[in-house]
Amino acid sequence: LTRRGITLRVLLKDGLVAPGEGVLSIHYLGKKFVGDLLSDGKIRWQETGHIFNSPSAWATHCKKLVNPAKKSGCGWASVRYKGQKLDQYKTTWLMKHQSFNHPTETNVVSEGEDEVADEDEDDKCHISECSTGRKLEDLNKKQNQSLEQGTADTAVKKLEKKERIPVRYSCIGNRDLARDPRTLVEVMPFSALNKFQPFNVAVSSNVLLLVDFHCHLTTSEVVGYLGGRWDTNTQLLTVLRAFPCRVRLGDLQSAGTVEEEICQSMFMRGLSLVGWYHSHPFSHALPSLQDIDSQMDYQLKLQGSNNNFQPCLALICGPYHNGNPSSESKILPFYVMPPPEQRASDYGIPMEVEVTYVQDNFLPNDALSEMALLVEHYKGAPDHVKFKDTWNQHKTYLDKL
Repeated sequence: LTRRGITLRVLLKDGLVAPGEGVLSIHYLGKKFVGDLLSDGKIRWQETGHIFNSPSAWATHCKKLVNPAKKSGCGWASVRYKGQKLDQYKTTWLMKHQSFNHPTETNVVSEGEDEVADEDEDDKCHISECSTGRKLEDLNKKQNQSLEQGTADTAVKKLEKKERIPVRYSCIGNRDLARDPRTLVEVMPFSALNKFQPFNVAVSSNVLLLVDFHCHLTTSEVVGYLGGRWDTNTQLLTVLRAFPCRVRLGDLQSAGTVEEEICQSMFMRGLSLVGWYHSHPFSHALPSLQDIDSQMDYQLKLQGSNNNFQPCLALICGPYHNGNPSSESKILPFYVMPPPEQRASDYGIPMEVEVTYVQDNFLPNDALSEMALLVEHYKGAPDHVKFKDTWNQHKTYLDKL
């Protein structure tokens, strides 16, 4: 029996591994996937219940969710059984049997399932798509992180207004717990990595209006969702509507209710969740290290368990940064590419997304109503913007808006 002929069924038969729930795991680019080892040597992914015939099939599927460009999974080197790589169990089996020649083992190889070759060659696996609901709650991590910071006070506002100097991605290096997660990182064009942007994006002007208006109303960060459509044939992501989260800092109880309302509103308009936005009121419109991790997480969650690629767009709006060249807010669309596999523990790479902006012919009533609700929501709040105050030497905040 050659190394390629050893399957999970072989290891199970000889007692090197045993069936069990949650005994298999994959760690890839900061994400963890957990699976059950079944008595027939197959793997059940706990998140969806989907069954995979081999470690390579499961590893390829999971890695492509994180990195759509990934072609293979290196299953035996990627999947761990109780914390130890399966490849080590395979080596143990070979060492144990190297002086023996079992005539019955040929039969095991013949039933080694169709995936034996791809466990070493990492050919593309063929797995049926499984449908999972895309709940809006799956993308609420950024909102919850903001809510858990408590109510805004003077110290927080002073910290927010303090200038944060962006750094280049190449200067970040490996993850360091001592590094400030609020560190801003410059984005790269896809051409810098010798890559083409993997999808096209069109954004409605009404989306920009509502996002910008929302971000102008408070000195605290705001969060919202983006609704639109994804066309797999043309690889075009169209962003048609912004859905602001009208939730005060610290109001964890209301967050779920607001998100459920947004979910229903998207559904009634025939839109899908395609991304999110947030603000850096007085800073550069660039992602922080925390934003990069959040966006990477959202890309994976929006992808779901399907094997089809769907992008998740992030927008950052910097309304009051004094480095903006004009009174117009800086709005940055960005996406995160996984780091090189040999540096899997690094942060993802923030990429600037080229966008086509589509001018709407009119402002619908529901957008006007949303603007009025936003004004009412922030009225009287301790962190609301005082529009009569001076923004710069020549303009008030109201002039700026």
